[in-house]
Amino acid sequence: MKKVLGILLIIIVALFAAWYTFVYYANFSEGTRSGELIKFSNKGVIFKTWEGEISQGISGAQIFSFSVEDKHKDVIKNLEALQGRYVKLTYKERFGTFSWLGDTKYFVTAVAEEESPHFRNR
Repeated sequence: MKKVLGILLIIIVALFAAWYTFVYYANFSEGTRSGELIKFSNKGVIFKTWEGEISQGISGAQIFSFSVEDKHKDVIKNLEALQGRYVKLTYKERFGTFSWLGDTKYFVTAVAEEESPHFRNR
């Protein structure tokens, strides 16, 4: 009986490790999005994660929510400095997420300030 429980436990741990590896390392898509950075904060009670939003429209009807992993210190620093400005985000989309990584499936890997298309000719 102990041998069966041991094998079952090993199988469950192996399946979880395989699922975690797939969700963490496999990218569903990669791309860029531009918009006004309207929110960026470090939130959570047990697991602190960096979460943000950019507005992709004039009325704020199109909101893109994203997360930033703690290992991207330069991205976090740049996003804090660019609050309220027009930015271009490079991101990767994962198949899923874990609560200790972030709230969304979109993880920003780079950020750059851009000129707003709303104020180009002024």
